[in-house]
Amino acid sequence: MKVYVNGQEVHIVKGMTVRHALIAAGLLRDVELGKKTYDEKGNEIGLGGALAEGSRIYVK
Repeated sequence: MKVYVNGQEVHIVKGMTVRHALIAAGLLRDVELGKKTYDEKGNEIGLGGALAEGSRIYVK
């Protein structure tokens, strides 16, 4: 399944979470150090959040 993290295309297996996408993008450490994750509408999302094909996640 294809999702986007900060505009970077990341491939993960269906059923994986936001945490898995951040690991694949190399951004999990940023979140551990205090940054937050948001969906494309600007809503904060947790690391256990579900993803769908084409989801867009932003780390700020």
